[in-house]
Amino acid sequence: MPARNQAALDFLSSRRSRPAKLFSHPVPDRPQLTEILTAATRVPDHGKLEPWRLIVVQGQAFARLANLAEARSIELGGDAEMVAKGRGQYDLGKLAVVVISSPKPSPKIPKIEQTMSASALCFGIVNAAEAAGWGACWLTGWPAHDPVFAARAFGCTEDETVAGIVHIGTPPEDGPDRPRPDLSRIVSWVDA
Repeated sequence: MPARNQAALDFLSSRRSRPAKLFSHPVPDRPQLTEILTAATRVPDHGKLEPWRLIVVQGQAFARLANLAEARSIELGGDAEMVAKGRGQYDLGKLAVVVISSPKPSPKIPKIEQTMSASALCFGIVNAAEAAGWGACWLTGWPAHDPVFAARAFGCTEDETVAGIVHIGTPPEDGPDRPRPDLSRIVSWVDA
């Protein structure tokens, strides 16, 4: 039987989702964030393509992103709710890692697998940050899915998309846990 890592299983089984808007300072410094990113980038990168890139957002960059989201909302004819939702995570942000899915041309590795690698990286950052004692929350929001905003905010090309924006900070005290999936309802066992 393979060696069991009970500490890792316990951590994954007990991790909680906390809203990024509840995070406070301090946030990881550069060496602490580098440690988190080093652990997180050990994801399936499919033939060492590294089909993603990362942007660390902090300080006044959040105000710039909030203003860009508001301007894009207005361009799209959005109402006050759209503007508020667009600005929301940037107005309250402390530190975030933006994961850009950046597929590479490859005859062997389909684009969808490269995109899923970026998603796996988002979850890897969440887990690594929480394992290091920080709170982490993976968000997107409508601006992240808007190609014009993504290009202006993060320099995305037409082949790139925002896989996630992982906010990291000091988490609030644990509150009630959210309901977990009922595995008996969603898992099928096939043996023939």
